[in-house]
Amino acid sequence: MNERAAPALGPLWHVEGGHTFFAGPLAYNASHQHGAPVYLAGLYGPFRIRFRPGPWIACRTAFVPAGMRHELDCAGDPLAVLYLEPEAGAQALLGLIAAGEDIGGARVAMRGEIEPLRALYECPRATVWAGQAIADLAGFAVRRNGPTLDGRIARIMADLGTCQDTGMSAPRLAASVGLSSSRMQHLFTREVGVPFRRYRSWLRMRRAIDAVIRGETFTVAAHEAAFADQAHFANAFRETFGAPASASLVGIRRP
Repeated sequence: MNERAAPALGPLWHVEGGHTFFAGPLAYNASHQHGAPVYLAGLYGPFRIRFRPGPWIACRTAFVPAGMRHELDCAGDPLAVLYLEPEAGAQALLGLIAAGEDIGGARVAMRGEIEPLRALYECPRATVWAGQAIADLAGFAVRRNGPTLDGRIARIMADLGTCQDTGMSAPRLAASVGLSSSRMQHLFTREVGVPFRRYRSWLRMRRAIDAVIRGETFTVAAHEAAFADQAHFANAFRETFGAPASASLVGIRRP
């Protein structure tokens, strides 16, 4: 049973610095994988998650590492979803979740940090202060479970995060830290959990979502983020989140 009724508010998205945040009602998200680690919290009650070929698991919080496929069943209830870029530490978000069941690098539990995320979702003016609130929560997680990335990969990710050119090549970035392209890409996959190209696609997705938050159409957002067209963006969104963009990017709250 839910703790109390969810308020009638539109979905909340926030993209800034090293984090991406969503809070809002979700139904079913088909099998998908992210380019960054993610922390999930049922704001008013448990949700279900499945890591195939395993069974559905009811939980209140979950940590899923980058690249790990999973399905979600929230039955239309609000879920908070926090992505923290891996340069903060591929396991940093484990600092937000209580002891629970570990499943192949993921963790599910019935306790964790929920109240701050619910307060954010319930505030009509959350877009004003979301950045600082999420940064504080992310900082708390990092202090609990600090960075573990190879320093060279951390530098490459920092360069990718600050450069607007999503087409930055692997050879160029590898050379900047004294590695061959093949060695860098092997090390990147090992450290981050997803291949270099998939992480670069994740950065494009963040930029497209940020454009939609600013009020751009899906078509304009797709072109701003270097997708070929709206259809390309729509397909990438479904692959990344397991649901169409209309399920969470329509009716969102504006700054």
